[in-house]
Amino acid sequence: MSKFDPYEHLNVVLNQDGSITRLLDFPTTQATGDQNHLPGQAVVSKDITLNEEKKTWMRLYRPSKLPSNDKSIAKLPIIVYLHTGGWIHFSVASTIIHESCNQLCSEVPSIVVALDYGLAPENKLPSQYHDTVDAVLWIKNQALDRVNGEKWLREYGDFSRCYLYGVSCGGNIAFNSALKLLNKKLEPLCINGVILNQPLFGGKMRTKSEMRLATDPFFPLPVIDVLWDFALPKGTDRDHRFCNPMMNGPYRDKINKLGRCLVIGFGGDPLVDRQQEFVQMLVKEGVMVEARFDDVGFHGIEVVDSRRAAAIINFVKEFV
Repeated sequence: MSKFDPYEHLNVVLNQDGSITRLLDFPTTQATGDQNHLPGQAVVSKDITLNEEKKTWMRLYRPSKLPSNDKSIAKLPIIVYLHTGGWIHFSVASTIIHESCNQLCSEVPSIVVALDYGLAPENKLPSQYHDTVDAVLWIKNQALDRVNGEKWLREYGDFSRCYLYGVSCGGNIAFNSALKLLNKKLEPLCINGVILNQPLFGGKMRTKSEMRLATDPFFPLPVIDVLWDFALPKGTDRDHRFCNPMMNGPYRDKINKLGRCLVIGFGGDPLVDRQQEFVQMLVKEGVMVEARFDDVGFHGIEVVDSRRAAAIINFVKEFV
């Protein structure tokens, strides 16, 4: 492993100023726009600026076939989607993320608010948590604005059923953002649950699964370490609470107020021991937890295995 280059594995070059040059140009997909969807298209989407100064934005998704002005039809849950990418890759315009949101929106069904948060290392933690809080407060403001509030949310979204859903690093963002949101007045919005799909956590002491899967072809240990170097605040290490939720601190007193949590993981993921330890901690703190772990599978398996992707969607559908 001494010859292994994690930067080459990630397809990035580290610059002298601490930023990175990303060598991969991932395919992107444009939003359909409010009215410009094709016949038979199950989902429509549109982009909305969140914070011009921080260059954050969101892509909203809704099922294309929805009854209008029929109050007998139940409104849809609102899912704030926090994408994968190891802190450093992808945007919500990336085709792989866009298609995931299309599927989530269509099959749950739901109103999906996918956040394009600031990427590391240009944006260090807790910047991504702050971006998520901004997005949730924006949703709240749409509920309060009866004149100019976002139509898709006001007409079709159920503000009493809002969920944070994060994948990998997005799972980390969902958990830590949910803790921050406990200090905010969100009414009439209600965070009804937090969904953590293969959440990215870490720590200085290696777990058995990290050691067993240290040379995992997709997510090897040196790569995980570099991603934490990119994401964590300068001068901190992997036992910082942003990385290691098992560390003691005042934030632990708030965990029991989180409400419901769904945690999804796979036995071939180097992170699986941390994820299961995290579940045990949540249970000990009094959180209502649904844990869905499969012995077979690896980190990010849903990208290449459509059956696993469908199973994850079903877990989410049952949870919301």
